[in-house]
Amino acid sequence: MAVAMMRSAREIYQTSTMGALIDGVYDGDVTIRELLRHGDFGLGTFNHLDGEMVILGGSCYHLRADGSARVADDGDLTPFATVTWFRPDITIPVRASMDRSALTALIDEALSSENLVYAIRLNGTFDEVRTRTVMEQRPPYPPLTEAARGQRECNFHSVAGTLAGFRTPDYEQGIAVAGYHMHFIDHARRQGGHALDYRLETGTIEVSSRSELHLSLPRTSQFLASNLASESLAQQIRQAEG
Repeated sequence: MAVAMMRSAREIYQTSTMGALIDGVYDGDVTIRELLRHGDFGLGTFNHLDGEMVILGGSCYHLRADGSARVADDGDLTPFATVTWFRPDITIPVRASMDRSALTALIDEALSSENLVYAIRLNGTFDEVRTRTVMEQRPPYPPLTEAARGQRECNFHSVAGTLAGFRTPDYEQGIAVAGYHMHFIDHARRQGGHALDYRLETGTIEVSSRSELHLSLPRTSQFLASNLASESLAQQIRQAEG
């Protein structure tokens, strides 16, 4: 039992793959209730590509295309999500204003290896956060690169909140999003979205390393029939994720 708990503490649980999402597999078979059995921190999206997801402190938030946020229903389904039990290994105070590039460079310098997955949480006051949120789709579903053209962008200024997400190695591109993939939600848990750009005024960066991956693949007919071997997958992910 102790060994299983230790393994779980190092584990990332993911349902489906980014490659499937790129191909338009927007209907999954995992509920939010089931997802939260595997972690208290993470991100993803909802069935029909209906907005963005962020999980903090064991609560799952549904971020809508108008920039609003609400607590997700336990029975909501997800076609793609990544969660873990967040316990920081590294804490970095930020006492001066830093943009996205400077913050990611600061995190990179603190990492022990580029070959592990890292869960990352940035808490603080942001000078600005620019987000986008995908809009709900209807069958027949377009690929994500097309669906993302209708995304809504929001700009938040002088806002307290949290950026939550993962830094994933390049070799996992297609399974997940290589590099930094972050979602934002404000302190009141009323606004947020997929983070495109940001500047942190002051705050704290927390980093948690992960070396176990539990990949759960859907058994839906849509996933089973999907083409997951596109030669341009990496380019499509960069285009869709901004």
